[in-house]
Amino acid sequence: MEAIRKQASKLREQVARQQQAVLRQFGGGGYGGSDTVITDEEELHRHQKLEKLYISTRSAKHFQRDIVRCVEGSIVTGSKQVEIGRKLCEDSRRYGSGNTCTSGDTLTGASLNFANARAQMEKERGNLLKALGTQVAEPLRAMVMGAPLVDARHLAQRYERMRQEAESQTIEVSKRQAKVRENPGNPELVMKLEYAEAKLQDLKSSMTILGKEAASAMAAVEEQQQNQTLQRLITLVEAERSYHQKILEIIERLEGEMRFEQQRIEEAPQTPQVENITSSPPPPSYEEASNGVNASQMHDGTSDAMGYFLGEVMFPYQSDSEIELSLSVGDYVVIREVTSSGWAEGECKGKAGKKLGGFLGDIYQLPTSSPETLINKFHLALTRGR
Repeated sequence: MEAIRKQASKLREQVARQQQAVLRQFGGGGYGGSDTVITDEEELHRHQKLEKLYISTRSAKHFQRDIVRCVEGSIVTGSKQVEIGRKLCEDSRRYGSGNTCTSGDTLTGASLNFANARAQMEKERGNLLKALGTQVAEPLRAMVMGAPLVDARHLAQRYERMRQEAESQTIEVSKRQAKVRENPGNPELVMKLEYAEAKLQDLKSSMTILGKEAASAMAAVEEQQQNQTLQRLITLVEAERSYHQKILEIIERLEGEMRFEQQRIEEAPQTPQVENITSSPPPPSYEEASNGVNASQMHDGTSDAMGYFLGEVMFPYQSDSEIELSLSVGDYVVIREVTSSGWAEGECKGKAGKKLGGFLGDIYQLPTSSPETLINKFHLALTRGR
């Protein structure tokens, strides 16, 4: 139906151009010959107003169509972004749920927090796209294809065709008048002139009525276009603003959580430099530890809290119960406490247990810190000590 309407509009425009060419040949030029043939001031003003309204409504229609196309393109690309973002959420949740670290769950928690924040952002993006479709694109599309604009344009085109016909009839009357002046006593020419003048008067009367109706309809459509287009633009801006505000809140909250976790890690107790470790008193031997030297004894006999110990496993050991640890040669053990019987309590590879004595070689005294830091410092101390 739309294709037929467009084809008919093109045919009307071609006919109008041909008529205007003929009228310009006889009437001396101007828009449809109207400015020189029809001298009625009110009618000329109405014609100019309709011409401006027609151009204005056509430009507004094209602008509305551009907005609709832009919004539709944004919806298509935005839907792809939502799909990609949700895939990223799933991957982040999968990593956070299926991976654990012996050094803690910092990255696990961060990935889960990121997944939740991203899911909220994609939800807000989906709401934005829905609002753009229902509150912006659909109303403007309805106006572009709506009956008020089509009917008003048809009235304006009918008026223009009638006006061109009146212009042609005005030329015909002028010709008849010239013939009557040449043959003043010819009754047939007088009768034809009277008929042409009556027809011209009817055309002018009908043209005036149709012109007023077309001008009123076009003015109403123009006002509706202006108001609706402005309102849809405001709605689009408000939807975008609300979306970005919510996204900013989500990102700021996520950044705060990650900054807090980063600050917590950076503020964790740090171990002393290698120089301090190598300059500390020599560590107790295994014999001293097995004879009752524990974590609260110093080599000078004074008692002081010395923190954790780190030991290297010299012989393998297979645990006999749940409270014991199975050890392999070369493992490093964080020793929390050494008893007078020679057994110890500590942690190895993220697992805690007791009965570690008898299988530990050189023991080095280190301040209390995380197991990873202790092991790294122990490597340095061992290298420099030997």
